[in-house]
Amino acid sequence: MGEPPPMNLHSESRPWGSWHVLEEGDGYKVKRIVVDPHARLSYQYHHQRAEHWVVVAGKATCVVDGETTIVGPGECVDVALGQAHRISNDEDETLVIIEVQRGDYTGEDDIVRLEDDYGRKDQPAE
Repeated sequence: MGEPPPMNLHSESRPWGSWHVLEEGDGYKVKRIVVDPHARLSYQYHHQRAEHWVVVAGKATCVVDGETTIVGPGECVDVALGQAHRISNDEDETLVIIEVQRGDYTGEDDIVRLEDDYGRKDQPAE
């Protein structure tokens, strides 16, 4: 059956909203990402993980390697390892996404920011 997930999973507030780890295990992490109206995450990529986004509420404007897609509840976007990507909420309602990260390493320090609305610098990448 496997072990139950730990009860004290990590959450953080960000200038654009917040994220909450729902579950994490060997080679994967599942997050609930909340993006405030008219906010967006940095345009970034990762060296060690791919991502799969499922919109559960709101409408997401997703940029993956320069291609823009608008997706709503029940729709998905895949981001391959190393692809530049960004999630934006151009709407008046809150955006909620479930993100599944897959890779050898899913730590927050595997973020290379290409553009950021909030002046944050790149995280060190391994």
